[in-house]
Amino acid sequence: MTHPKLSRRTVLLGTTILGVGLLAPSLAIAQQEPRRGGTMTVHLNAEQRILNPAVRAGTGVYIVGSKIVEPLVDLGADGEIVPVLATSWESSADGLSITFKLREGVKWHDGKPFTSADVQFSAMELWKKVLNYSVQLQLYLDAVDTPDAQTAVFRYSRPMPLGLLLRALCDLGYVAPRHVYEGTNVLENPANVAPIGTGPFKFVEYQRGQHIIAERNPEYWREGFPYLDKVVWQVITSPSTAAAAVEAEQVLISPDITMSLADINRLSKDERFEVSSRGNEGASFNNDVEFNFRRKELSDVRVRRAIVHAIDVQFFIDNFLYGMGEIGVGPIPTFSKNFYTGTKNPYPFDRAKAEALLDEAGYPRGADGKRFAINIVPIPGAEDMTLFATFMQQSLAEVGIDLEVVSLDIAGALKRIYDDWDFDLATGWHRFRGDPAVSTTVYYRSGAKKGVPWSNQFGWQSDEVDNLIDSAAFELDPAKRKELYGRLVDLVNADLPVWMATQRTAVSTTNRKVQNHHNSARWDFGSWYDTWVAE
Repeated sequence: MTHPKLSRRTVLLGTTILGVGLLAPSLAIAQQEPRRGGTMTVHLNAEQRILNPAVRAGTGVYIVGSKIVEPLVDLGADGEIVPVLATSWESSADGLSITFKLREGVKWHDGKPFTSADVQFSAMELWKKVLNYSVQLQLYLDAVDTPDAQTAVFRYSRPMPLGLLLRALCDLGYVAPRHVYEGTNVLENPANVAPIGTGPFKFVEYQRGQHIIAERNPEYWREGFPYLDKVVWQVITSPSTAAAAVEAEQVLISPDITMSLADINRLSKDERFEVSSRGNEGASFNNDVEFNFRRKELSDVRVRRAIVHAIDVQFFIDNFLYGMGEIGVGPIPTFSKNFYTGTKNPYPFDRAKAEALLDEAGYPRGADGKRFAINIVPIPGAEDMTLFATFMQQSLAEVGIDLEVVSLDIAGALKRIYDDWDFDLATGWHRFRGDPAVSTTVYYRSGAKKGVPWSNQFGWQSDEVDNLIDSAAFELDPAKRKELYGRLVDLVNADLPVWMATQRTAVSTTNRKVQNHHNSARWDFGSWYDTWVAE
């Protein structure tokens, strides 16, 4: 299918297409004994208001804070749950209590001992009350009992599936020190910007607009680790400047697609670097489109389906994303080993079908060839969000829809969409966090408080979906949970309140001097305790 108006030249990208399968390493530094010492320099593309992941879940927070603060559990290389501050766990038969045994001999960076009291405080005062995605997850957490210093018993008023909790705690189970936070305004506590953790690196300083520094924790509980003396995150907001720093080897890693796609593609051909989705399996995401049901035209499912049929997603992936992605299949991507049920792309590119649906819905072309006009507000968290909005603008013009792209900064876009509801379409990223109950269902559950980003603020409501969300969240049988979420996928794909256009895995650009990198499914968000830099 040709797109004369949508060429690579038009979209300001280069001419070489990089397929996902070509992202594998082509050159490796000869394996040697781990080198102790040295500094890891990391690209950080935006200032961070909070660095403690026990208080705020977010990509930038994880990239820094996870080296300093640790979770109860994490993901291993194969996506399996591995112990960190928790050493073992067990659920009651009814799912109403889950017991964690905690690691002994762990110290906070200020020298105080880590105990179950820290887990109790973190769970009840941070995870349940202020940690964004976790507030809904821990809604029915009634108490955390601490029978001794190394035991924490989570008690729920409704069943909590063990698999759900464990996967969620990888992202939403970072522990903060009770003695630092208790009795304070937790959202204003200085430790949010200068975190005190148990991790392999200790916070040193944050120079706004310049860098964040963390140094080796000499009393780290993993004997002999970390290898590195220091991690320095360089704040570089310009993607082109970041690419230049990577190329000059002033920065050794740029995580999570924080440079331009063109530069990532170019650097993938330089044997000094590995450009890969490896180690990002726990950070899959979608390019999504939200439909505001308050707009008359968009309240008609035929119009929503027409819009989706009008977009050649594969063309966008090949030419805008340099092949780094796949066509989306709905709210649960094919990457999900535990919940994907075989769903295929429900709305393949078909411009004739789009035209027919718009005619059927009662929106014929006028004398000027146009059917109606709407707007789209991209959340500019990454280059491709705005690119996809522009691609949709040009694609929908082909079927007679006049689409205005409303360009705002991140704060302005979030306010306009989620506070003011002043949008027709919105584009952004949806992170799939391993279990649909963690983040995915937030998009579809009705009754979300106004102003909450990445929740159902677009006026869609389905009693059947709400009931499925509630049933699946508390179902203890993994097979039944999978079946329930499969039904949910079918329903939301049919009604299209949100369109998951692509499915993707984050891509990092890493200098090959860096060793033991991307060796877990959340490496960018992991502790880097065993990472080292070759000479």
